[in-house]
Order: sequence, then C-alpha cells, then structure tokens
Amino acid sequence: MTQNFTFLFDLDGTLVDTAPDLMQAHNYVMRKFGYPTKSTEQIRNLVGQGAGAMIGRSIWGQAKKEFGKVQDEKTKKEMVKEFVDYYGKNIINESTLITGVKEFLIWSKKKNISMAVCTNKQEHLAIDLLKKIGIYDFFEYVAGSNTFDYCKPDPRHLTSVIEIIDGDINKSLMFGDSETDANAAKAAGIPVILLEDGYTEKNTTEIYHNHLIKDFKNIEKIVQTYLSY
Repeated sequence: MTQNFTFLFDLDGTLVDTAPDLMQAHNYVMRKFGYPTKSTEQIRNLVGQGAGAMIGRSIWGQAKKEFGKVQDEKTKKEMVKEFVDYYGKNIINESTLITGVKEFLIWSKKKNISMAVCTNKQEHLAIDLLKKIGIYDFFEYVAGSNTFDYCKPDPRHLTSVIEIIDGDINKSLMFGDSETDANAAKAAGIPVILLEDGYTEKNTTEIYHNHLIKDFKNIEKIVQTYLSY
C-alpha cells in the first residue's frame, strides 16, 4: 500500500490571522492588571510560543515595577487564566482565514493527503477556533500546547502527530510562520513551507525554510514537487 503524504499546519498566523482577537484579549488583561496595551502588529510578534509566553514576554519585558519571583509566577498565572477565559469567549470576532487556505485544504483532501494541526495554542481553544471558522473537518488530529508533555519547538510535537495518524515522516511537510515551527520541523527532518510576515519578531531570512510563500493562493505547484518524489 502506498503511504499517503502528511501535511502539518501551525494555526495562528498560518491557517488563521488571529492577531486581532488575540490583541483584544491581551489588552483586556493588560488594562485589568495595570500594564500598557499593544497594537495588532506588536501582538503578531509575540504569539508563537503560546498564551503564557505571550503574556510573559509582554509584561516582564516592560514591567512597571519589580516583583519577587513567587509573585511574578502567581501574577502571570492569574493573567494567563484571565487571557484564556476572555479569549475563549471572543475567539472569532475578527479572526479570518489566511488567503487561499480553504481552497488549498480542499485540494489537499482531494489528493487524499492526511492533515493535522500542531499549535502552541491550548488544544481546546484550537479545536474551538477551527470549528467556528469552518475548517476543523479537514484535519485528522489537532495537537495543542497541552496535548503532550512537550510542544514546539520540540520536534516530538510534530513526530508524535505523524505517528498517531499513521503517517510517514519522510512523506511529510510542515506549514508554519515562525522560527518555532521551523525549528521543530528542521529538528524532525521535515521540509518547511514558511509564510511571509509571520507571527514572529524575526525576518524570514533568519528562519529556516525550504520555500517561502505569501499565502496559500496557488501554492499547489510548490507542494506538488514534494508529492512527486
């Protein structure tokens, strides 16, 4: 039996432009706890590592006053909880699919390609977003930051999903938008198709990738070169 190809996708900034809703949740928490708010573009630079890292990098990078370590962690946990609660209730107010995503998923499904999501978003939030934005049924598996005991950039986040859906690591592709995605895929030995203008502070020239794309519009020719070998 010929083994099907596997496509793995990051979520935030790759399949869905979630920055506007993440910004609203982030700024809600910032205002509540007395910290400066951020713009959508600033949020895009903070998203890749998940909610906790986003809050942490935002707060502790510009804290108004010094806290003890214990209080730091306690406050951060409270803020992350507030963020997740607020975001979960407002997950799709302004978020939109990246251009060409739906069409590419339909094309891939017709090619009998197995597809899964590997995101550093919490699993229940990722599933909820995918369902509400209308693309959940394309995927065989959704792995969030809390699905396993590890997450990207740990390559096991990707390889475990490939194993679960009975894929072949040598017949897999990773679609992502940040160094978190790229480093995980590189360590796993999986080619990376990287989106420009991703949710990262780094330039695309600083991030490992095999192909660089603006969005998913008309990328079938690039992908077909992998399916052919």
